[in-house]
Amino acid sequence: MARLAIFTDRNTIRSSVQLTALTNFRMAAYKLGHDCDFIFRNEIMNIPRYDGLLIRALTDPLNASYVAARLGEVHRLRVVDEPDSILVCCDKVNMYQHLMRADIPMPDTCFLSEDEVTVEQARELFETYGTPLVLKAPHSSFSAFVEKVHDEAGFVKVGKRFLRRAERLVVQQYLPSSFDWRVTILDGKVLFVVKYVMAAGAWRIHDTDEAGRPNLCEVEEVEKTSIDPRLIDLALRAGNSIGKSLYGVDIKELDDGFIVIEVNDNPNIDAGLEDKNNPEVYRNVIRTLTGEPWESWVLG
Repeated sequence: MARLAIFTDRNTIRSSVQLTALTNFRMAAYKLGHDCDFIFRNEIMNIPRYDGLLIRALTDPLNASYVAARLGEVHRLRVVDEPDSILVCCDKVNMYQHLMRADIPMPDTCFLSEDEVTVEQARELFETYGTPLVLKAPHSSFSAFVEKVHDEAGFVKVGKRFLRRAERLVVQQYLPSSFDWRVTILDGKVLFVVKYVMAAGAWRIHDTDEAGRPNLCEVEEVEKTSIDPRLIDLALRAGNSIGKSLYGVDIKELDDGFIVIEVNDNPNIDAGLEDKNNPEVYRNVIRTLTGEPWESWVLG
């Protein structure tokens, strides 16, 4: 029997789908014969008492979740998400550089410092990458600080605004699509695959309408037999370029194949959404924390 901890926070448990998922993790641990506690920021020093630690709170190197992950690692716990993956995935420049070194297909991408965000640079990038361009601040989540720009003035305005909170700006080619594949992997194996279908009028998974209200995607389950093996291969290569932790790999399907948009640490596993066709996800995460074997979602 192992003693497991799930580190979370009050923002997470305010969401009914996330709270139910947390309960599902704990129930899965109990059914497999393990103890499992929820712990919060004020209990962080209790982490060394456990054998495994699951992070289910917003990850950021400046957040308590990162401190929890690093403390667990120092005390030789099995940790998901492990701290080095948090460092990489929470900095999009770092994450994309890992993908580039592994020769992962991705949108045309460059990184600019503040003095490079100029009208002249914008004009050159529009000619090279096309219109519009996608600008991203390196430290962002849930599509915050990710915007499309259609002209040089917008490029400079948005770029300078993003650079108030970062040293470099990510500029990418825009690839429109009606959905993204989300391949969630753990320890180099596939946990599950779903489609994130964009809402009407949206271009991102997490979008807003003209009034600023959330315009979220629909999570659509998929059958294993319908999955292109190239999708799985690409997702695993992308995840392996970061590490061996828990990742949600966002992939677009193009006429001639697939292309990685991002690799996210701490990916969504929400009750009634990502787990709709994948109830075993909770058991498999727990098995990873206890060192037990489990089968990949896609067999063979």
